[in-house]
Amino acid sequence: MNTTSNDIVKKWYVVRTVSGKEKKVKQYIELEIGRLGMLDYVSQVLIPTEKVYQFKNGKKVSKERSFFPGYILIEVALVGEIEHTIKNITGVIGFLGEKSGEPTPLRMSEVNRILGKVDELAESEAELNISFRVGETVKVIDGPFNNFSGEIEEINEEKKKLKVMVKIFERRTPLELSYMQVEKDKSQGE
Repeated sequence: MNTTSNDIVKKWYVVRTVSGKEKKVKQYIELEIGRLGMLDYVSQVLIPTEKVYQFKNGKKVSKERSFFPGYILIEVALVGEIEHTIKNITGVIGFLGEKSGEPTPLRMSEVNRILGKVDELAESEAELNISFRVGETVKVIDGPFNNFSGEIEEINEEKKKLKVMVKIFERRTPLELSYMQVEKDKSQGE
């Protein structure tokens, strides 16, 4: 394969893995690609993770959790034997979206959304010390109810969860949301 790395077009793909083995699979892929001298064809292997906070013995402890369990992202040029090599790595089930035998690459907008979420979660780590009050109005900033506003009915400080009453189609609907999924409604005076 005598091509310069400038000629290589890489795209993002989702690789399905055995759930809980994402880190191992990432290591195996990186080792195998290095061993076979295919580093020009693979830019990065990513496991999208989020920080999760738990309270253990009264202390706030953070740990990383994959927010797509069983999937890793890989930026790769699927030329020659590369696809076959990746599929044969221990713990890999296959590529997501294989239609007619060809893996389907992610659209750049999808990649940016996933990578943006990773950055967003890293940034918002510091913002978890926000205090909410029952009766306060908050705006949903993540998930299927993005941009809806609602009133806080319950606060679970330990789990960093809120029960928010949102009007959907003129019906009041309770949503359980994490602190990360809402922001204080700026249209209200502090």
